[in-house]
Amino acid sequence: MNLSRRPRRLRELTAVKPMLKEFSLLKEDLILPVFVSDTCIEKVAIDSMPGVYRWSIEGLVEQIENWQNIGLHAFALFPCISDQKKCPEGKEALNPESICYKAVKEIKRRFSDLILIADLALDPFTSHGHDGILSASGKVDNDLTIEMLCKSALIAAQSGFDVVAPSDMMDGRVAEIRNALDKNGFHDVAILSYSAKFCSSYYGPFRDAIASSQNKPIDKSGYQLDPANFREAMLELRLDEQEGADILMIKPAEPYLDVIKAAKEKFSLPIAAYQVSGEYSRIWAAGKLGWLDVDKCAHESLTCIKRAGADLILTYFAERIAKSL
Repeated sequence: MNLSRRPRRLRELTAVKPMLKEFSLLKEDLILPVFVSDTCIEKVAIDSMPGVYRWSIEGLVEQIENWQNIGLHAFALFPCISDQKKCPEGKEALNPESICYKAVKEIKRRFSDLILIADLALDPFTSHGHDGILSASGKVDNDLTIEMLCKSALIAAQSGFDVVAPSDMMDGRVAEIRNALDKNGFHDVAILSYSAKFCSSYYGPFRDAIASSQNKPIDKSGYQLDPANFREAMLELRLDEQEGADILMIKPAEPYLDVIKAAKEKFSLPIAAYQVSGEYSRIWAAGKLGWLDVDKCAHESLTCIKRAGADLILTYFAERIAKSL
């Protein structure tokens, strides 16, 4: 055959491949989501998320040193509280002695060179499992919820969090949180906004992890994005940029690579992506059945998320992958 181009030539040159690799996954790209429980004495395994645990504060502080030693330096903390502390308004989110606020203080006492991210949402604290306060009609009240989030952001900043991450998808919350932080002198606390958070079926294991599972599925389509809507996602990203977000995030990650790519091209802010619990668990489930190689699939998935445009990736594979990088 008379071919002027034979792309396979370079693929056959094994030593050249690293030089031609367009994207490489780095430890510095990864943020590890961590669950902190006020009911744990030892770490407790989460059945639907193999290799992921709920931690006590003491256990977490000890474990962070191990994670640091393999090159992980950024952690997003999520609370798991007892049912007795939950209520319709999620008031435990405003308790300065709540589990994540206590945890960050202990971590900061021992470690000075970590980035700690506070999740701002009410679903771990509400008895009904929604991300906000419900109105008399049963819908999430946007403005009342934002008032709670602003107060929660201030407590998070006072406790020592470097970044607050509103994940609720309420309209206008980034501007209000930024204003509240700045008014109280927390100009250096950054906002990582869950800007395009889709109403996804991939969140189930996470709800197990924070003990927010209900007897019937919770319909969050009144505030989370329709998976079919690309332009609406672009609108949400643009609004959060205008309101003062420091980092824009898309969640879930791999099912929404087109949104990640477009966000990278359209916005000058760093782009984060959250490889969510369902993405993690489906790879593990197939691996346990012998259908897929867990490590290879995890690495491939994360590489594709980075290739699409993510500068930062929240992933439960962070520990496992960091050991291999």
